Amino acid sequence: MWVFVEWVMDDLAGLELCRRLRADSRCADAHITMVLDNDDQEDRRRALRAGADDYIVGPLDRTIVLDRVMALQSHKQRHPAQLFAIGQLTIDMAALRSTWAGTPIELRPNEFRLLRFFAENPDRVLSREELISGLGKQEPPVDERTVDVWIGRLRRALKSAGAGNPLRTIRSLGYVFDSN
Repeated sequence: MWVFVEWVMDDLAGLELCRRLRADSRCADAHITMVLDNDDQEDRRRALRAGADDYIVGPLDRTIVLDRVMALQSHKQRHPAQLFAIGQLTIDMAALRSTWAGTPIELRPNEFRLLRFFAENPDRVLSREELISGLGKQEPPVDERTVDVWIGRLRRALKSAGAGNPLRTIRSLGYVFDSN
């Protein structure tokens, strides 16, 4: 979600609207751009402290707004979310660490990528072929039974971190990460 907030509005100050948007859980992931009347250093600081992600000096036209959204969208694609959480599982992509209810899960690189891929696709049956593809392991070709080894290691790591066994085998189809 993208939100452009005017610095000065008729019924509500832009800073106050920005604070309210940040306090609303429905807008937690929104990208808020404060539209300033002029390029004032103190106004920029106040906008960022109020919760804006960035600022731009108005007046705006359609081209400026579209250019900004496209630039920010392309930046987001280059820098994916650094922290990913589902249930008691947390994956920190920047640190290449994962935890279950705060307990570290000790994983090798393939198992870490496998866990991330499962967490991105919870409650969905994933075939061995899809898992190999999701890990980017097509070249050189990987034997599909190698996935079973990765799954075994991942299950042991999850169990030792106190997660039980959220991975379920679906006979002759693949595996599921149960998010519940």
